[in-house]
Amino acid sequence: MPAQYSNQIRFLFWTALIGSYILAIMPQDMAPSFQSFSDKTLHFIAFAVLSFLLNLSYRIVWWKSVVALLLYACFIEFSQYFTPNHCAEWMDIAADTIGIGLGLLLYAGYKKLEEICENA
Repeated sequence: MPAQYSNQIRFLFWTALIGSYILAIMPQDMAPSFQSFSDKTLHFIAFAVLSFLLNLSYRIVWWKSVVALLLYACFIEFSQYFTPNHCAEWMDIAADTIGIGLGLLLYAGYKKLEEICENA
């Protein structure tokens, strides 16, 4: 059975989702430092991973996963508006959007590879 739609992958998705929210609203003086990466790079990576895992975890139409993750991105920025030492930035949502696109491309590549392996 392929890893797709398994409980382990769903667990990874939900862990990544909850973990990303905790890191996003954690006061900056308490948050782990990722000094080698810019804030936008971290947003990009996080949403690429979330997008890939969401599509790998659930049977969801691609555009619904985009909408869900964009709503989540807006929710993070809204939350940061009320979090000490954070500021909401629209450019973070732009980085998130690009990450979502990359996650969808990675998922499409996974599906194509899975199809090739099944037909071999």
